This record gives sequence, structure tokens and C-alpha cells, in this order.
Amino acid sequence: MELNQQERVSYSPLMKSFTFNAYLVAGYTPISRASQLDFYINRPGGMKGYILHMTLRGEGRIKAGNRYIASRINDLFLFPPGVAHHYGRAENSDHWDHLWIYFHPRPYWLDWLRWDRQEDNIGITSLNDPALSAHIQDSFWEVIQQNASNDLLSEALAMNALERLIISSFKLQPVSNHQNLDPRISTLCHYITEHIVEDLTIEHLAEQVFLSPSRLAHLFKDEMHQTIFSWREKQRVNRARNLLQSTHLTIGQVSQAVGYEDPLYFSRIFKHHIGVSPRQYKKRYEQMISI
Repeated sequence: MELNQQERVSYSPLMKSFTFNAYLVAGYTPISRASQLDFYINRPGGMKGYILHMTLRGEGRIKAGNRYIASRINDLFLFPPGVAHHYGRAENSDHWDHLWIYFHPRPYWLDWLRWDRQEDNIGITSLNDPALSAHIQDSFWEVIQQNASNDLLSEALAMNALERLIISSFKLQPVSNHQNLDPRISTLCHYITEHIVEDLTIEHLAEQVFLSPSRLAHLFKDEMHQTIFSWREKQRVNRARNLLQSTHLTIGQVSQAVGYEDPLYFSRIFKHHIGVSPRQYKKRYEQMISI
């Protein structure tokens, strides 16, 4: 759903005010350094409904408990009712443009609002596939546009679009959406992503889930349809893509940040998965957002 910046801004707090005394409210918030919208939202008691965020440009800073988490391009954040809201533009970023939807779910949606990764009850999902990211973004815009429309049945259409968005997001949760996944494998996946920079051995990983190395290797392949280290390599590349989009780190710094000491080796791995070098990827992305 292609919208130019002027069309996008028409759905932002710059052009209209929002009231949350409704079952569905949605909009687009473009934040630039020192701009009118450059301030932190602080709702210590949260809200009565859920709120779903998607970052389009730059980086946000979201407080979860006693620490802050970065919200980078194509990151989704889900705040349940009563969970504190404290977020704004990250100081190291000139922008934080994001889409958001505030809603009261239909009762049968509740099972779909359980996300695998949570930080102090805030759900977090990163979108690493460009086609999927575009699909999710289109769903956001459909909700936002229908919510702003005065046409007959626009409210029902907005809720239907939101339902599809919630289902699409839930399908991205490998544990919640696939209850048959062995809990030892989901634990291991979380452990690997938390230690993505470390050069973990199969023996060390096996100790984390109390299995022999050979048993772990077979179980992981059966559950995930790939080897442990193939899966880890994809997670490293996905994290590298996010860093190339959202930071000013050099290729060498990105390489080290995702666990590769040799930038040349990292570049070969990256190109194998993405089709272009890290430098070309960053250049193409910068050209895209400057249009």
C-alpha cells in the first residue's frame, strides 16, 4: 500500500488529535530530533486496551522493567492492558517513525495475543523477511485508513483488517503457534539468540538442555528442519540486516556485533543469504528511504 509522506502525515498527531475512549484507534507518528512530536510517552499504568507498534524508520527506545530495549525498523511491540508505556526516540537516532494501533480485542483474539518473546510482559517480534514486512505494514495501513474513514461499515472493515494483522503476527510465534515444538528446542533457540555473538559449541549447547550432543543435533534437525548452526547463521544475518538499516556502524563493527571476527568472511556469509554484500545492502536501503 504505497502512500507518500504527505498522505502518511495526514494520519499522524501532527494533523489530528486522538481520543482513546474507543475500541479501535490507529495512526502514524513521524518523530524527528527536536520536532513537535519529539518527546517521551509516559503512561505508568498503561492503558485499558492493547497497543501494537511497528517501527518504519530510525529507532525507538522502550522501557521494559528496569531496562530499555531498542525498537528498530520492522520490529513489532505489543503492550497488553495495564503494562506501563515509556517510550520515545532513541538519542542515537535522528528519527523514530512508527505505526500504532490501540484496540480492545474480540474475546476469541486473546489466544492470538500471546507472543513467544516477552520483556516485562511486552511482546516483541522482529520481521526479517522483506515480503512479510511489507505485508504486515500494508495491514497496519489498512487498519489506519479504515479507522479514519466515515464510510458505511468502515469500523467493521478496520476490525477485520486488524484481525488479519493479529493472526499474521501470531503465525510468527514458533512456540505459541506450534504447540508441538519440543520445549527444549524453544529454550535453546532463545539461548542462542541471547548469546548470538558467542562461538558456542554443540557440547555447550547440549548442556543447556541436558541432552547429549548427538541427541541434541538430531532433535533440533527434526524440529527445525535445519542444523543448529545453519539456524544460528540465519539469525546472525537477520540481526546484521537490522544493524545495517538502523545504525551508523561500519561493516567491520556490524561483523563483530553478530559474532564474526573477519569482515570478509561475514560479507561472504551475508551475500550468500541476501544476494548482495553488506555494503551494497546498506547503500540500497539508504537510497530507498531517501526517495
